[in-house]
Amino acid sequence: MKPFIPLLLAAALALSCAAPEEPPEPVLVWAEEFSADGPPDPAVWSYEVGLIRNQEAQYYTEGRLENARVEGGNLVIESRKEEYAGAHYTSASVNTLGKREFFRGRIEVRAKIPTGRGSWPAIWMMGTNIPQAGWPECGEIDIMENVGYEPDMIYATVHTPGSVNDPGKVDRGGHIDIADPFSDFHVYAVDWHADRLDFIVDGEKYFTYRKDSRYPDYWRFDRPFYLLLNTAIGGNWGGQQGIDDAIFPLRYVIDYVRYYLWE
Repeated sequence: MKPFIPLLLAAALALSCAAPEEPPEPVLVWAEEFSADGPPDPAVWSYEVGLIRNQEAQYYTEGRLENARVEGGNLVIESRKEEYAGAHYTSASVNTLGKREFFRGRIEVRAKIPTGRGSWPAIWMMGTNIPQAGWPECGEIDIMENVGYEPDMIYATVHTPGSVNDPGKVDRGGHIDIADPFSDFHVYAVDWHADRLDFIVDGEKYFTYRKDSRYPDYWRFDRPFYLLLNTAIGGNWGGQQGIDDAIFPLRYVIDYVRYYLWE
């Protein structure tokens, strides 16, 4: 005689044995493929101009093809050793402030970074409220940073009032070692959720920054952000071991920027 199993118990057993539900697939909602040669699309990209931050040595120029241009399906940010506006180097920092914003989802950039002592390429984001709130109140998400004197190290870092003014309560950064990341293109991404930021290179997650209700000053990621792409030269991090003038010109090549949301 077969043992009797109540219907409710049988249903519960069936559910417990079922395969775990797959996370939703991200859906592409916007992309910049850099398909038209010339200056970066002014409907998407603006420029930082001048000697901006971090005691960096480069002058960021605006609308100068020598420093920022689209060619062959890529955005090229070129840093040069030249005298310009009182600086000894030029470069470009393009951003989407006021033109394209992002709120949660996946922000993904495929790029080939430059290298050399003194180089400091980055993919990063700041809150669109920066004109009113300032930094670090606006929040900052560093999707990718690399300094040339550590050529194989890719960094992800988060900046908030808590991490800047009262550091140590929440781990604000991570890194991953990639052999010769400057020799080929890699895909750098952040998955931005309501309670965490997951940092990813070539599909591998290597750092998670989590919201912690005990420390509200460590979270500034409940509002839209904008994207920045730049190469800095020298500065208080990139220049810690000086600048090798033999590396110029430096070319930072960005294949695409893609933005996904989950269904």
